[in-house]
Amino acid sequence: MAEAFNDITLSADKATRYAEVADEIAAVLDGEPNLTARMATVTSMLANSFDHYFWTGFYIVDPLKPRELVVGPYQGTLGCLRIAYGRGVCGAAAASGETQLVPDVHAFPGHIACDGRSQSEIVVPVHDADGQLIAVFDVDSDKPAAFDDTDQRWLETILKATFG
Repeated sequence: MAEAFNDITLSADKATRYAEVADEIAAVLDGEPNLTARMATVTSMLANSFDHYFWTGFYIVDPLKPRELVVGPYQGTLGCLRIAYGRGVCGAAAASGETQLVPDVHAFPGHIACDGRSQSEIVVPVHDADGQLIAVFDVDSDKPAAFDDTDQRWLETILKATFG
């Protein structure tokens, strides 16, 4: 029973922190039109707000190579430079248009191991105001099952508010 209570408390604390970071991101980016600056700021602020984040960043839709993502602003160890739609967790999010919440990356078919220490991952598609996919936001953790519905709801909310 105590363990379940601790999980609820941790989830509530995480939600509270996401709400605070969402407000901070909105305040910092108010009036900033540059897409790269917006992505770099979101990446930095989220990466520095959560201990379970190991690698945090964007893979941007490459306008010169259809159905391919290219690494954008990120924080962490070296990221993959390019990822085709449908390949790995990021490519699955780009191809499907749906958030990928992966508790064990080693069990994900076609997972790309940019850093072998990654254990779990969440990838959220990022759309512009016209609904066009512009990027995916990728967060890896070096802990298994580090992400949950709270991460998904808040990341989707923050990214939609920031880029949509």
